[in-house]
Amino acid sequence: MTLTRWSPLWLLLLAFCSQAKTILVVESYHAEYLWDQSYKQGLEDTLGASHKLVYFEMDTKRLPVAQHAQRAEAAWQQYLRLKPDLVVLADDNALKYIGPKLLNTDTPVVYLGINANPRTYGIADAPNFSGVMERPLLIRSILMLKKFNPANKVLLLLDDSETSRVIKEDVFSGKDALTIAGVYIELKRIKHFSHWKTHVLTAKEQQYDALIVGLYHTLTNEQGQHVNVNEVIEWTSENTQVPPFGFWDFSIGTDKNIGGYVIFGYEEGKLAGKIALDMLKGRKTRVRPTTGGQGRFVFSKRQLLKWKITLPSDVYKKTTFVE
Repeated sequence: MTLTRWSPLWLLLLAFCSQAKTILVVESYHAEYLWDQSYKQGLEDTLGASHKLVYFEMDTKRLPVAQHAQRAEAAWQQYLRLKPDLVVLADDNALKYIGPKLLNTDTPVVYLGINANPRTYGIADAPNFSGVMERPLLIRSILMLKKFNPANKVLLLLDDSETSRVIKEDVFSGKDALTIAGVYIELKRIKHFSHWKTHVLTAKEQQYDALIVGLYHTLTNEQGQHVNVNEVIEWTSENTQVPPFGFWDFSIGTDKNIGGYVIFGYEEGKLAGKIALDMLKGRKTRVRPTTGGQGRFVFSKRQLLKWKITLPSDVYKKTTFVE
């Protein structure tokens, strides 16, 4: 079929192009990170058909903190060049570094995966900001755990990232331990993989009944080099003497954690995408922020078999199995 300049189909395509909006997505992390892949799919499924999404990776999981401001400046220059119709700031580091720069613009901004209170970043009352707050499902996870793995003492392992710092400040009120539903939970923020290994290997000796393996993506070796995330989670799964559980869907699998009541990046991406659509409509009233969607039970059948764990029928019926 040949398109003449003013044919109906040509006019339709022209109208579509004129309405398509450019959206800059600033990733705190990197494209290979499973969390990023998950929420980006949620964004694409919600926005991608009628909008142009451009991604910038700050890569703050793998780069040292000393380079984070430099990556933030590069992201800002990308914003200035692109002049997007809307910006998505994914996770705390993107909001921390780029959010204040966007306060003095008219650009609509949607954040997702944010663990800290937005007031921490000075954007809580900004009319051009809205988004999705992320809350690790600690209480629900502990209640779930008690159903089939009686535990009195649990070790929560986290890396030394910004997200881990926020979890300690907000969930643990800055303390190293708390008690939920009669379960004593001790938090360890760890920088080096060698120290991580020590905590894993001595967990049973220290009378922990279970591990909750949270974030492990910024661990380094003694030379300060980033350790591959698959190496960390697979080593942990193989060497722990107490059962390991997780908060995030990417940490569950055959050679990973047993399972848990977990957060999905995909759901947060979809929620952020819907907020973006509302903001792009030019609504005069502010689009209210929301909290990430409900978690889901996700388990590895092989890990359940390895640890001889049988799920209660009410949990089993609601569970998604990864293999």
